[in-house]
Amino acid sequence: MAGFFVIDIEYFLYFCPKYMNMEKSFDPNAAAALGSGIYGLPCTAEEAEIIIIPVEWELTTSYNRGTVDGPGAVFDGSMQVDLCHHDYPDLWRRGIWMDEFPQELRKLHDELAPVSEEIIEAIENGEADEFPWKYEAKYKAIEDGFEKMFAWLRERISYWKSSGKKVGLLGGDHSTPLPYHQYLNNKGEKYGVLHIDAHSDLRERFEGFKYSHASIFYNVMKLDNVERLVQVAIRDYCHQEKQLVQGSNGRIKVFYDRDNRRRMYEGVNWKQICDEIIETLPEKVYISVDIDGLDPKLCPNTGTPVPGGMEYEEMAYLLNRVKASGKEVLGFDLCEVSPGENGEWDGNVGARVLYHLCGIV
Repeated sequence: MAGFFVIDIEYFLYFCPKYMNMEKSFDPNAAAALGSGIYGLPCTAEEAEIIIIPVEWELTTSYNRGTVDGPGAVFDGSMQVDLCHHDYPDLWRRGIWMDEFPQELRKLHDELAPVSEEIIEAIENGEADEFPWKYEAKYKAIEDGFEKMFAWLRERISYWKSSGKKVGLLGGDHSTPLPYHQYLNNKGEKYGVLHIDAHSDLRERFEGFKYSHASIFYNVMKLDNVERLVQVAIRDYCHQEKQLVQGSNGRIKVFYDRDNRRRMYEGVNWKQICDEIIETLPEKVYISVDIDGLDPKLCPNTGTPVPGGMEYEEMAYLLNRVKASGKEVLGFDLCEVSPGENGEWDGNVGARVLYHLCGIV
């Protein structure tokens, strides 16, 4: 019938006024204006559908430090992202807003960073093994700092979720998403985790730190509401981690990078592998992306780069297949972006990964 169409009136009443107000004063084709929000968007927190919580925190990174400044590098890089996303061209209309990390927590981090560096240096020099009692108070201070930051982050996630927002975290090192899983556990959510990373992050402790970036999924898997952990692009792991996977009775499934590549070299295509990955996930999914899951040419300054890894488009394709599968994405994080001495490239790539994750939710 000519001129006839159907519209979801509830959707129209909620979203269209917001979009019309935004478009009256905003040109998505123009360069980002000075003082605008992430991706140059003009929306307020109330108008935004997606909230990004920055977590400026890295106390256990022992190779290349700098992920504490990752959120700032991604924010700066976002100003160079054209808003017409290839797969989700109207994504900008949903509204994306970046929260603030409290100054007092950043100050606490900066006070504790030299303490953690002293511990790591002592381990590397063999002093911590000789005189472990000398470092007990220092380990306790680091753990207390984590607990304080975690308490704030759980409250912040709860606040935005209760406001009806979709929430993503932007680290920082990979220790930072634990409160998101604690929040979901407290809510009784049953879900699986899609974990893209160069590392398994399944160590019970690393260098003595309970909340190490290398222990995030050891800690997450203590939560019995997490039905399955599916890891992709893994190419660096220890014997303890491999044994934990083998003894998990299928609760942890790993798609090792080398195995994926071997299969592709022998004729299996990436779509088939992605579909196998998605088939192992339950209907509700949390997505955790360590930027070093990508080939290190895309993230050279990340904390622990490893040869191999996914191309950007391979990651984007996998994430799109998750969305196309109809699975419900409960939340996400992007961690380990580090600007290094010149953070434009790493921040640029990180901003695009983050934008794509926003499209997925």
